Amino acid sequence: MKEIFIVEDDQDIRELIGFLLESHDFKVTSFPTAEDFQIAILTSFPDLILLDIMLPDGNGIQICKELRENDNTIGIPVVLMSAHADAKLLQDHCANDFLPKPFDIDDLISRVNRHLKAG
Repeated sequence: MKEIFIVEDDQDIRELIGFLLESHDFKVTSFPTAEDFQIAILTSFPDLILLDIMLPDGNGIQICKELRENDNTIGIPVVLMSAHADAKLLQDHCANDFLPKPFDIDDLISRVNRHLKAG
């Protein structure tokens, strides 16, 4: 079973994404803060990371860059999420994809599946 980490400070969105992914037979681990995620990623390596850009204690873009600089996490697909940004972020940053909020449920599942198959 493929594991997906969700880093999202909004509890409702985090729970919705988790429910959707679990209903498609993914194992989901979610984190409300950058700090919680950064502790977990030291010892556990998911198959994909859904990462909000605007977190209360960190910046998803900076976290993404750090993931790309670490030999243990460099190959994990990262999908950035935000209601306040656009796909241009991908040109300058490390993410494999960008998911604008609000997102379409089918689009979310499609993107997750596409990145997991590509890996």
